[in-house]
Amino acid sequence: MKTLTTPAAERALLATVLPLLALAALAPAVPLPAGYHHFADQRTLAGLPHAMDVLTNLPFAVVGAWGLALLRRAPTLAAPLRALAGLFFAGLALTALCSGIYHLRPDATGLALDRLGMGLAFAGVLGLAAAERVSARAGVALAALVAATAPAAAALDWLTGNMTPWAVLQAGGVLLLALLAMRPARPQALGFSILGVIAWYALAKALELADHALFHALQGVVSGHSLKHMAAALAAGPILAALRRWPQGRLL
Repeated sequence: MKTLTTPAAERALLATVLPLLALAALAPAVPLPAGYHHFADQRTLAGLPHAMDVLTNLPFAVVGAWGLALLRRAPTLAAPLRALAGLFFAGLALTALCSGIYHLRPDATGLALDRLGMGLAFAGVLGLAAAERVSARAGVALAALVAATAPAAAALDWLTGNMTPWAVLQAGGVLLLALLAMRPARPQALGFSILGVIAWYALAKALELADHALFHALQGVVSGHSLKHMAAALAAGPILAALRRWPQGRLL
């Protein structure tokens, strides 16, 4: 994608997104794995059920609030980038609330709620990456598409037990980020490391899959799912770092 002009890059992005939408709509239905809601750490703390899985959502609130505060101190950042970064950080803050509620009593309804916050965060980071590497128009359009389809995918899984669209959203989002990382940042970009975001997200997914194994290996100190929350929150680190570097006097 490095040699493509902006219009060509927009067309290439569209040509990648459309097959993903078709895959989400047409691929066979796949249910959640059996026992998905049975997390390793079942401990109660001061009457709080599943305490570690609930409390480890606090980092999402911290990085969300931190990011929104940094945005207020970067008034010269281009308006589309500010809006998309704001959507990302607001999505993280909402994830802290929704995921915390889900983990109090994990079930299909709570999971759908959990994914509402995650969907907004996905929309923000994908839109921001596209705005930085392709065009502001592409970023806003991609964010709007993800913000609309993520709740639909979460609701479909809740109502029908088909997690395929949500899985395509997650995997396809990582694919899009990887492709966008191959294209140089535009001159007006915030300049965050897309590969850094991917690395933290990949670690979070690995920790999630190793939930029970890590809980036993660490002798019940902390579970893989609790560590997953912290790693996923740290995926905001590259964007926070770029905002902290942003020169306040820079005009776009």
